[in-house]
Amino acid sequence: MKKLSLLALALAFSGAALGANGTYVVDPLHSFARFEYNHWGYTSVGGRFDRTAGKVTIDTEKKLGSVDVVIDAKSVSAGSAEFNEHLQGEDYFDTKKYPSISFKSDKFNFEGDKLISVDGNLTIKGISKPVTLVLSSFMCKMHPLFRKDYCGANASAKIKRSEFNAGKYAPFVADEVMLNISLEAAKE
Repeated sequence: MKKLSLLALALAFSGAALGANGTYVVDPLHSFARFEYNHWGYTSVGGRFDRTAGKVTIDTEKKLGSVDVVIDAKSVSAGSAEFNEHLQGEDYFDTKKYPSISFKSDKFNFEGDKLISVDGNLTIKGISKPVTLVLSSFMCKMHPLFRKDYCGANASAKIKRSEFNAGKYAPFVADEVMLNISLEAAKE
């Protein structure tokens, strides 16, 4: 009996993304984009964006999907109001002119039944570049508290900030930035 229960549990989790078809709305309370870079060779520093919105559509049977996520660039949080203001300036995010960052995709990459990456376009300061978000985890299942279908993913990518007209002080402050995105979304 115990072996049967463990087998059923294993099968449930191995197929957690299967049958997750539909459109999911980003949960802004549990979704964050973070960034990290080397600061003058001393340390790795970074921050996050506190407001994210958007939708993810997935069809695991056909192995198709789309992502349309918008990040409020003015919600950048790097540890102090002064540094947040600095990052919102013209040399970096220029939030007066470009208040949002977006990622749009219609290409999901599967390895068997497992979603492993998403190819799309990242737009920062009005400049769009192709970016592949590599998923370290992806799962869809019934949320135990909200009692509705949820999907969650952790994704990462490396970009060069100079490609988005935000390369001040490079290479002393690293041009390469690691993006880490944690996203939870509820089925519409």
